[in-house]
Amino acid sequence: MKKNHLIVAALLVLLVSPAGDILFAREKNDSRFDLELELGPVWQSRNDVQIPNSTDGTRFSLVDLVGEGPYPAGRLYFSWNINRRHGLRLLLAPLMYTEQGEFPGQVKFAGETFAPSVTTDATYKFNSWRLSYRYLLFDRSRWRGWIGFTAKIRDAKIELAQKGKSAKETDIGFVPLLHLSFDYGLTSRWFFAFDLDALAGGPGRAEDLSLKLRYELSEKLSLSAGYRTIEGGADVDRVYNFAWIHFATASIRYQF
Repeated sequence: MKKNHLIVAALLVLLVSPAGDILFAREKNDSRFDLELELGPVWQSRNDVQIPNSTDGTRFSLVDLVGEGPYPAGRLYFSWNINRRHGLRLLLAPLMYTEQGEFPGQVKFAGETFAPSVTTDATYKFNSWRLSYRYLLFDRSRWRGWIGFTAKIRDAKIELAQKGKSAKETDIGFVPLLHLSFDYGLTSRWFFAFDLDALAGGPGRAEDLSLKLRYELSEKLSLSAGYRTIEGGADVDRVYNFAWIHFATASIRYQF
């Protein structure tokens, strides 16, 4: 029994020591390109709207109007590893739903007045198109970390329609974000991955945070599952909108 205890203790020391990293050493992958498709349901726990952000608009909750979800969602990543340290990543992340509900009271929205207890179509769109530059900050046998910046194009729309009347607010704009990500090797095939694009300060904020568990089927093909959350919004004269959205994600990645 004592011999078994010694073997277990020795293995634990190897796992937590620098020498233990040898057990998790990954093969160096010289792939230049990386394609990842992510799919899964999405829920909204908060989505508050007031347009305009004044007495001419009524603040209401899209969650109260149409519910939390779930709604289908997906995104596509394409990465180019220019060299070992520098890379670019393109993200296409459409998100939109149209659902029905009834307001409990009168709502003023974008120049129109919507009556209570009448079926109302609500459309919410928040498409995100991003290009990220990433710098490999460190690369150890179990840890890898990147830092960089993301140029984001936001394509957003909120629209209400009721008995022949409709009103909408659209917004297409540029948002600069800080990028941080790392992954940690649990074993030679299992990895924990963290990914963040974020901005805070001024009249608004934005965070897109992902936590994933990845399994590498081979040097080029891997599967992941995890959780993603997007939170943020803007509080300006023209619009007030803050949302908190949650994703259950599953993805497949191919390197070539």
